[in-house]
Amino acid sequence: MAQLIPSLPNDIATECLRRLPFQHFPAATLACEDWKLEIESPEFSQGRKVAGYSQPTIVMALARVGEKTGGSSQKNLRSPTYRLAFCDLKTGTWGELQPIPEFSKGLPMFCRLAVAGLNLVVIGGWDPETCRVSNAVFIYSFVSATWRRGADMPGVKRSLFGCASDINGNKVYVAGGHDEEKNALTSVLGYDVAKDDWIKLPDMARERDECNAVFHSGKIHVIGGYSTEAQGVFDASSEAFDLGEWRWVQMQENFLGTNMSARTCVADVNGRFCVCQGSEVMVAYEDADWRRVAELPVDMGGVPACVMMGRNKLLVIGSGKSDDPHMFYELDLERCTWTKLEAPKQHSGHVQSICFLEI
Repeated sequence: MAQLIPSLPNDIATECLRRLPFQHFPAATLACEDWKLEIESPEFSQGRKVAGYSQPTIVMALARVGEKTGGSSQKNLRSPTYRLAFCDLKTGTWGELQPIPEFSKGLPMFCRLAVAGLNLVVIGGWDPETCRVSNAVFIYSFVSATWRRGADMPGVKRSLFGCASDINGNKVYVAGGHDEEKNALTSVLGYDVAKDDWIKLPDMARERDECNAVFHSGKIHVIGGYSTEAQGVFDASSEAFDLGEWRWVQMQENFLGTNMSARTCVADVNGRFCVCQGSEVMVAYEDADWRRVAELPVDMGGVPACVMMGRNKLLVIGSGKSDDPHMFYELDLERCTWTKLEAPKQHSGHVQSICFLEI
């Protein structure tokens, strides 16, 4: 390899590149081909993490603030417009990603977000202008700051499905949801982002509309949801698919306790599940009982959006009332203490979907 920076050894030049904020990656990759190859390599990302230069970042499907969603005429009644916003948690920098070219006026409603390496994957949802269900897949590269179209999600057009990515960030899985006739689904699909290829997994034992999917200990856990006949009556069970054994290995009938929301259930790399139960945060290891670790902040009501950030931190986003600005709170699961994250007013709208990555 040629010298990355003239007159500097490549190990020192690599150290310089590792210190770049990810917002400068697109310009750096255009500077020369060797820089592009270096920044795109898995070793580069790992080196940033080890050296402490990586940027812990949340990405959200976030409603625009200040839009009127009601009025005196039926024409003025409309849903809020969502866009992709991010926060670099290390610096407190907030910003927006450029719109998906095919959805320049707003994100698909109820789309799902997942992380695959240094890529953000946006799957499905409803066209914000026509409300038609979309099976489209879009991938955003944080290295090049560009969008590309992925292979459409195969099969029926599904809505309100669970979505999770594996711990290596290479594959994304979707489970359940419902078709265009409101029939709850048992089917599960896997998407290899690098190969741009979908595969079908064995079906779940139960129909699960509006379920949640969580990747945990080498398994895809599909939690909650409801069947076609039990519209809106949420199930407390979960079932797990072991990717190594390629089979469904576990069904827990009462995985969720009373007043637990499947939507808030997340998992960390330490083997813990976290979930909100009313005004409390509960944790449990697999096959263990739930235990209380913290009370939600007093200005947090309803069903918050939750995401794990690294090993020991849980981010909870919500508001006291539906029209109130949304608040961001970080829970240290070791110390059981809360820290409020300040968000600009324009980033205090409703969070439809959220994911975390280290860039």
